[in-house]
Amino acid sequence: MNRDSIVAVFHGPGIDPPSLDNGDDVYGWVSQSGKDLPDRITPAAVLVPLVERHAGTNIVLTQRTSHLKSHAGQVSFPGGKVEKADAHAEDTALREAEEEIGLPRRQVDVVGRLGTRTTGSGFKVTPVVGFVDPAAAFVPDPGEVAKIFEVPLDFVLDNLNHKIETRLIRGVERQFYVIPFQDYYIWGLTARLLVALSATLKQK
Repeated sequence: MNRDSIVAVFHGPGIDPPSLDNGDDVYGWVSQSGKDLPDRITPAAVLVPLVERHAGTNIVLTQRTSHLKSHAGQVSFPGGKVEKADAHAEDTALREAEEEIGLPRRQVDVVGRLGTRTTGSGFKVTPVVGFVDPAAAFVPDPGEVAKIFEVPLDFVLDNLNHKIETRLIRGVERQFYVIPFQDYYIWGLTARLLVALSATLKQK
């Protein structure tokens, strides 16, 4: 899909556009129940960065450093919790992207949102979708980001690349999405957001 067709799905750029996909799933699991919700929920946001390359549209992802206390070594979108100075989820996502991958907000054109997701660690995450200037030079924060890499959107749009695995988590058997790409193991919330992005873009 090209930029114009993607922007058309989200009805154009703007602040606080409607969520277009079903945002009621918890944790990124394929199935779950409301009783699994953490007691305390913290608002957060991530940027889902799309960038146009010669071969097509790519999705920018990060791999977290191995020394972090939570989600060490996992693949994620740039993002974090909402701060008092953030006016909306877009502010949070753009601020975190600048901090984590050195992406100035002026080089991001926000086009919409996916539905919110609640994580097992107690964050209610708003995914903000935006196009990144192809000339942007990413600079990882060495304290948080080990690698920055790109996945072709066409790869994510192919349902054959959406795997479902089962694992015992906190004493409960869970099913969750996995999207293996090259040497990267994309799972949990990040994989669920990629599946949601794929489903959203296929609505048109």
